[in-house]
Amino acid sequence: MGDYTIIDAHAHLWLRQDTMVNGKSIRTLPNGRSWFMDEERQMLPPFMIDGKNTAEVFLSNMDYAQVSAAVITQEFIDGDQNEYLEVVARRYPDRFFVCGFCDVRRPGFLAQARGLRERGFRAIAVPGHRLFLPEGRVWLTSDEMMELFRFMEREGMILSMALADGDTQVAEMKEVIAECPRLKIAIAHFGMVTTDGWLEQIKLARNPNVMIESGGITWLFNSEFYPFRGAVEAIRTAADTVGADKLMWGSDYPRTITAITYRMSYDFVSKSDELTHEFKAAFLGMNAKNFYGFGELKKLPYIKNMSE
Repeated sequence: MGDYTIIDAHAHLWLRQDTMVNGKSIRTLPNGRSWFMDEERQMLPPFMIDGKNTAEVFLSNMDYAQVSAAVITQEFIDGDQNEYLEVVARRYPDRFFVCGFCDVRRPGFLAQARGLRERGFRAIAVPGHRLFLPEGRVWLTSDEMMELFRFMEREGMILSMALADGDTQVAEMKEVIAECPRLKIAIAHFGMVTTDGWLEQIKLARNPNVMIESGGITWLFNSEFYPFRGAVEAIRTAADTVGADKLMWGSDYPRTITAITYRMSYDFVSKSDELTHEFKAAFLGMNAKNFYGFGELKKLPYIKNMSE
């Protein structure tokens, strides 16, 4: 595999899903399933029968896959996990960097963000792709949203931003970056790489404090499936566009491991003969280590499985 320090720049944790998005329910069911808006879906692997997507289960996966640390972001579909992630951050400070969450769909979220900072959160996740509401679109450049970004910039917080398909929200993000040039931003889902206009999201990383992470790239290329040669080609294209030092690997755990193992969510990169060793080292871990400020990381041994 190569001697890489591996950091997952996009993962999720929750104790229970029980929320509403655009008037539709998301709630935990038995055997790793969830009611997801209008249908039953396999949200977790079926052996996670209690529906709890805990730090301890993730750490077991991380240790086996030799992933030293992970960034935990948040999404409307999982509900507010701030309280649980506070516990996770205190319990495992060397393994997890956690993002706070405030409901940017409704006015008043700036006060929530201030409260998160007081509680010790160093980042906030904004699922921008969920801001197209039945009652109207929430603009990333609205007055309160810009106040949020200015606040985060002053406080040295990191913005974890998931954007809608292609270039839909790119013009808004350009305004945000121009207004808050020192705000550190991680753009999720590799720019929604399988949609038209995805490279416009990638080009945002031409700005000094903007990075791109690949959380979800394996589900975006699921129709092609492992070893995701289209994803490798997209990674190369992105590197040619903004530079290898602007890209970070992310898994979108745990949703992706209903289709593949956790190790498979990165070893299509580590095993590829189309990427250099130096690029793999930067993409799989060192870029994230520098961006998020991880300290000394745990060195994890390779454990053979029963098929070897």
